[in-house]
Amino acid sequence: MTQSMTQSMTQSMTESMTQSTTQSTTTEPATSDHLVVGEVTVSRVVESVGSIGMNPSQFFPGTDPSAWNGHESELRPYFLQDDGPTTMESTSRVAMQTWIIRSAGRTILLDAAVGNDKDRPDVPSWSHLQTAYLDDLAAAGVAPESVDIVVNTHLHADHVGWNTRLVDGSWVPAFPNAEYLMPAEDLAFWDPAHGNTTVMGAGAHGVWADSIAPVLAAGQVTAWTGSHRIDDALTLEAAPGHTPGASILRLASGGDEVLFVGDSLHSPAQVVDVHTSSCFDEDPVQAHRTRDRLFTEAADRGLLLLPAHFGGHGGFRVAKDADGFRIVGWAGLTAV
Repeated sequence: MTQSMTQSMTQSMTESMTQSTTQSTTTEPATSDHLVVGEVTVSRVVESVGSIGMNPSQFFPGTDPSAWNGHESELRPYFLQDDGPTTMESTSRVAMQTWIIRSAGRTILLDAAVGNDKDRPDVPSWSHLQTAYLDDLAAAGVAPESVDIVVNTHLHADHVGWNTRLVDGSWVPAFPNAEYLMPAEDLAFWDPAHGNTTVMGAGAHGVWADSIAPVLAAGQVTAWTGSHRIDDALTLEAAPGHTPGASILRLASGGDEVLFVGDSLHSPAQVVDVHTSSCFDEDPVQAHRTRDRLFTEAADRGLLLLPAHFGGHGGFRVAKDADGFRIVGWAGLTAV
């Protein structure tokens, strides 16, 4: 991420990342606070939602304007802010959130948002936050002590922040009884001792000290590679490109199936053009291959896709189109 992108992102996120309840102009699905997939329930806690501070050309370098222009009904109001005279001059909108999955009598949190009190010099709007995330978890019936598993689909700052919390000046696991599942490839890549370069910039390695190392020290981390079976309904699978260890979570229960696809995509424009990669993808070519594979399976089998950062109704279904794919329906979660 370039310095200009960081500055733009910081300014706009500081001004705009607030809860939004704007209603879509497209046909709305029947909504509820949770989804039922066989014997598993899914809901979400939204830490924040708003502008990421970059227009499509900045967020998705080299993007084809045809993936954005003419797709207003899919992009507004949940994926583009109404702050630019044209689609390509508007800023992209994302949600920072955690999926709550209740399966086989256990409570599982998928990704851990940005977190409170964290020092994030590369993105000051993420620094020293004081959000009501834990209160919102409690409102959803989740106490920190009741969480059995925390899954980090990858180890970016906005997916591991609530792994820990600050207590008496020290970082401690926020979920003291939980097993933390982390991709082994990302643990190796982000370990500062290995000195790897990253598109995220040098500041990204600071995340290790406050959000990963304390959980490792507590003996709560299980590293996995390839695939990892959580229970009969839930399986983690490697989906690299965004990061070396990026992953998805497959939920199959009662004849129903959905895919939590993490940061494989950040915008519906990437459905229209699977070659559109974000500036945060470590390997854009591999990220494209992953999207194409996921969309092909979802189209062939009618699967619901739930990305990590989609606001609005949370997810979508796709169908094959002459030039690739198109969205044919939205998930039924209450829009944010």
